[in-house]
Amino acid sequence: MSTQPQTETPAPPRRRWLALLPLALFMALAGVFLVQLLSGRDISVVPSALIGAEAPKTTLPPLDGTGLPGFDTATFDGKVTLVNVWASWCAPCRVEHPLLMQLAQDDRFQIAGLNYKDRPENARRFLGELGNPYAVIGQDDTGRSAIDWGVYGVPETFLVGTDGRILYKHVGPFSPESIVGDLLPQIEKALAAK
Repeated sequence: MSTQPQTETPAPPRRRWLALLPLALFMALAGVFLVQLLSGRDISVVPSALIGAEAPKTTLPPLDGTGLPGFDTATFDGKVTLVNVWASWCAPCRVEHPLLMQLAQDDRFQIAGLNYKDRPENARRFLGELGNPYAVIGQDDTGRSAIDWGVYGVPETFLVGTDGRILYKHVGPFSPESIVGDLLPQIEKALAAK
């Protein structure tokens, strides 16, 4: 009886390739993240395809009990308008609201509120507690109008020029720094173009 040493047969090339596949995928994904990290691009900025485009034609019923007109982009003609998408259930909306109240004191532009998927009684309570910076408020019960505006979440704010075109978009709540550094220069530019 001869005992010959058994030799291991090498794995077929296909199995070796499959064994390396998870490592290759991990390395590719790590490369993408590294490129994003080193690009220096601000990842909090969400580009909007609507910048420079005409604001979506939007007509929404008023928020009951406020005595204000509803949201109608036809009434924006010839005015610089800040369109703020908000909801009473949105914690960041509550944080930015005092800043909107300060902005509302500037009569060179109007602030229009687009109340997003909110209960009217909750929205009225929110405004009763924190004040009302809006010249008009529309009730977007279904969220369809917000989708037309390209809204990702609340709060979001758009600056509409006198010609009805969207000039600027801010995603998330305003801070004093973002108002001074970003929004006010855009408003000044819009007013100068009047």
